[in-house]
Amino acid sequence: MHTYRERELAMLADRLQRISNRLAELGPGVEAQPGDGDAWNAHEMLAHIALVSKFYGVLVHRIASGKTTDFNLLEQVNLRDVVGQQMAQTEPAELLRQALSDHERTITTLRAADPDAMQRAARIDDGSSMTAEEVARMPLISHLEMHIAELEKLLASR
Repeated sequence: MHTYRERELAMLADRLQRISNRLAELGPGVEAQPGDGDAWNAHEMLAHIALVSKFYGVLVHRIASGKTTDFNLLEQVNLRDVVGQQMAQTEPAELLRQALSDHERTITTLRAADPDAMQRAARIDDGSSMTAEEVARMPLISHLEMHIAELEKLLASR
């Protein structure tokens, strides 16, 4: 199983690298603009991508290292939303730099991680739990893949 888990982590790192490469292509096309309160614009989407990249990347590392054994997901999502609004005030070039840097750190973590450590789990406020690998796969990588597709559409519609 160790070999299979190593392979899965390498595949997750590859997916995140593809996300990062695509974001590096798209990011320079994002212009600073205020939100209108309805749907996110490209600047707000980039801010969200940067925040998700940091938040879940750190969470993956903290769960895998045993530093986080439980977290209140709803509380964190609410905090993330407030911080996201603040981050939307940051220049797009800086948001892009932050996101790419966070991707690089998480890719390095995924490639170097002990597959057994990535099976460590943290309890979520609803009584369920997620392993570090699950956090990397779903709330981080799958989430980012969806938002990259949305960012592409936002930039294409201008």
